[in-house]
Amino acid sequence: MADKKTQLAVIGGGPGGYAAAFMAADLGLEVTLIDPEKNPGGVCLYRGCIPSKALLHAAKVINEAREAKAWGLQFSGLKVQHSKLQSWKDDVVARLTGGLGQLVKQRQINYLQATAAFKDNRTLTVKEVNGRKSPLTFEHAIIATGSDPAAIPGFDLDSERLLDASAALNLAQIPEKFLVIGGGYIGLELGTVYAALGSKVTVVEMTSSLLPGVDPDLVRLLQKRLEGRLESILLQTTVKELKVQKNGVKATLAGPDVDQKARLFDRALLAVGRRPNSAGLGLDTTGIQVDDRGFIQVDDQRRTAEKHIFAIGDVAGEPMLAHKASHEGRVAAEVIAGRQVAYQPAAIPAVVFTDPEIAWAGLTENQARQKGIAHEVIRFPWAASGRAATLDRNDGLTKLVVDPQSERILGMGIVGSGAGEMIAEGVLAIEMGANVTDVGLSIHPHPTLTETIMEAADLFHGNATHFFQPKRRRDG
Repeated sequence: MADKKTQLAVIGGGPGGYAAAFMAADLGLEVTLIDPEKNPGGVCLYRGCIPSKALLHAAKVINEAREAKAWGLQFSGLKVQHSKLQSWKDDVVARLTGGLGQLVKQRQINYLQATAAFKDNRTLTVKEVNGRKSPLTFEHAIIATGSDPAAIPGFDLDSERLLDASAALNLAQIPEKFLVIGGGYIGLELGTVYAALGSKVTVVEMTSSLLPGVDPDLVRLLQKRLEGRLESILLQTTVKELKVQKNGVKATLAGPDVDQKARLFDRALLAVGRRPNSAGLGLDTTGIQVDDRGFIQVDDQRRTAEKHIFAIGDVAGEPMLAHKASHEGRVAAEVIAGRQVAYQPAAIPAVVFTDPEIAWAGLTENQARQKGIAHEVIRFPWAASGRAATLDRNDGLTKLVVDPQSERILGMGIVGSGAGEMIAEGVLAIEMGANVTDVGLSIHPHPTLTETIMEAADLFHGNATHFFQPKRRRDG
């Protein structure tokens, strides 16, 4: 190892870690970035966000090609070359991670392909991929070790037929029958990918709804479309046993709609959430505190109980989102550089990249109700959108949660094609304290799906152009 000391050691090269390292270097700090991969990127780039979105794009193209028959367009001989699709996905990952490697060099960051654990609160034991261990002392450190897929007690992944999300992205063959255990965003995204590729997909979710915790108004439209694409969606259903056999995985299910308790699948995906990677870091040699779920405790500046050590991203608490980690990383780097900043977002967007997509930011209707916050809900259906009609995608909804007195936008939720791109306007509106009049008076291009945001804002006053709803009386 070239360096034995560093101003800042960043442990983990995912979207939080490399964003922190890059910002710190830009602010003049000497930075050492530690990650076991050849280049930065983390789970998100190597085994999560990016490869899954590449496959989701392919799935959307497949579905649109099939649906185009209704528009007078018929494509004959649609064929999925799975190995070529996998190669394209891998090339996307290689280009992006390689680009990050170049940015590391341009910023003169000391990159160590290694893992690290605390020897004490000022020293790391760095283990390089070749097995060599060396101490590294630091003035400041940022823990950005991310998370791993959560396990289901009693089920292990020793068999190639039982998959976690990372393994599901790299299947050499498309399974004929595919079981997805967990109706959260990971399960639904990967389930829709393999359904488009030709698998008969069964989704099992133990709660009464897909995407537990997400606004039911948004989930309802997604579920209606998925019911036409997936083999079955089994809610309030649990998996009692998974038995790997020579010819597949035998799953024993229990639930109100289970007519056949034992079913045979080619592959099963266990997608029941993620857990923080805080174990094995030697945190017990420091004063850093960890809660009972494994999250490192931090303050608004992302400082741990050891004030010179910071934690960001999945390991520092929910929501477990790459963009949240990146923002936290930049805040931590600025604090270390001496700036008076804090992590206090008014809205953190979340996106489920199914088809249709679901996106939301700020307060949901349920959250406002549970917290006793006065609110009014506005729903603008995409059946009234000209652009949605031209896309043959009326299965959408734009929803606003508004303070009835100040008329400020408290939250936004969207379900529909491209919702993930649109939600940024909601984030900006909430962060800037915009009200519905501000949004309604901001001219949106026509014909676009973003017009549904403008018209939802107009609907608050009862004067949306393309949707009629009687005005509600407001005092004052």
